[in-house]
Amino acid sequence: MSNTLQARVAGALTNVRNPRAGTDVISAGMVQDLVVAEDGAVSFTFVLSRDDPAALVREARQAVREVEGVSAVRINVAEPAGSGNAAAARPPGAPGAAHPPAPAPADPGRLGKIIAVSSGKGGVGKSTVAANLAVALAAQGRAVGLMDADVYGPNIPRMFGVTDRPGVVGNKIVPLTAHGVKLISLGLLIERDQPAIWRGPIITKVIQQFLHDVDWGTLDYLVVDMPPGTGDAQLSLAQAIQLTGAVVVTTPQEVAIGDALRSAKMFERVGVPVLGVVENMSFFACPHCGERTEIFLAGGGRRLAEELGVPLLGEIPLQAGVADLGDSGAPIVVAQPESAAAVALLAFAEAVRKRAGRSVSLPILTG
Repeated sequence: MSNTLQARVAGALTNVRNPRAGTDVISAGMVQDLVVAEDGAVSFTFVLSRDDPAALVREARQAVREVEGVSAVRINVAEPAGSGNAAAARPPGAPGAAHPPAPAPADPGRLGKIIAVSSGKGGVGKSTVAANLAVALAAQGRAVGLMDADVYGPNIPRMFGVTDRPGVVGNKIVPLTAHGVKLISLGLLIERDQPAIWRGPIITKVIQQFLHDVDWGTLDYLVVDMPPGTGDAQLSLAQAIQLTGAVVVTTPQEVAIGDALRSAKMFERVGVPVLGVVENMSFFACPHCGERTEIFLAGGGRRLAEELGVPLLGEIPLQAGVADLGDSGAPIVVAQPESAAAVALLAFAEAVRKRAGRSVSLPILTG
């Protein structure tokens, strides 16, 4: 059965053409180590050079998923042999990588639309954005989970005012709930002052456990607060589950814009669409008169969005008390919903909801 299915899968991949090579991805040698299991799970390595359109990864995945009898698709993206960055660019599970293969992607129907909130550097308010996004979506009556994948700085428990250790029922971790959002975080599982001095394989296991061993129930959205940068956690998540898309958080400064661009390009390399950019600490809104003052250089987030060819989903102003509310477990959209920052975050959440709703047809960034 698997031999016949494997032939149909290979045939489907011949319909995916690489415009650079002028031939299909099979003939171009881009598909390697094609394996079709008895249960219909398909895995293969997709060799993608820097000059190839990153959209080919999604096209290949979609072509295979449409083959009758295929139950799951796992693609390991690798650079051609001899490429200077080949080893560094390999996601976990790719040939020659130091990490074990990632499992087949989790059922996207159970976890709903999965949105990664990422940034190129720390200190831009990524966790604040992720927390308020999750609460805003829950306030719309959606079933929302928030997975704190920032294993080195798990701040989500503090932002939601939860400290209890999650229970276990039937070998499943029961997430805590606050402000209508189901939560899981490493900060709930280790001591508050315990540092996470971990290498890549352990990070991969933590992310897989949060995805597969937590009783999320049925969600409409799973928001994932990523650690800053472009390391093992990002690659592990992209390998472990089919993401709806990523939101890139930046501040207006050029140094933050450059790091955010690298974050966006990382998602491009692993075939995850970038839903858009949100500029945090965009300007200062006077709490008395509402006058807008540019504290930093203006327009950085918009320039980044234009360079990536994606929307600017929101400009969140600086506002006194936002950090204090977060530290006390009260996200600003709950504590002060009429404030300038809360209004901007609620509008941002609505933009993300609309963008994610049509993300299936979004092009992957190229160039």
